[in-house]
Amino acid sequence: MSENNLIELISVLLIFCGAIFCFLSSLGLIRLPDVYTRSHAASKGSTMGVLFTLVGTFVFFIIEGVFSIRLFLGIFFVFLTSPVASHVIVRSAYRSKVKLADITVQDDLNAEMDKEGIETVEVIHK
Repeated sequence: MSENNLIELISVLLIFCGAIFCFLSSLGLIRLPDVYTRSHAASKGSTMGVLFTLVGTFVFFIIEGVFSIRLFLGIFFVFLTSPVASHVIVRSAYRSKVKLADITVQDDLNAEMDKEGIETVEVIHK
């Protein structure tokens, strides 16, 4: 097996891992109970899926002798912006008093919001 074939195989495996992460992320969006856990699945899963796919593509083009600054910047900005955007969306949902799932056991953010004087949602423990 030549060196190019090995690097192509690594590239294909990275892209395949990205597809698996995106698939699992979509299952999390369907199966999880509330906006907070769904956002976690969407953020983590899709970020990892897109990153693996872009890194696999980046590796493939590197062996072809092409350095794509667009792919490099795509990797950087997805890694930077997706988790931050998810955090902001979930934080605004919490401040808008979107209810937690019935199976939620612990709400650590409630105590922090009380310190800031912001009214929060009560979690009923079962």
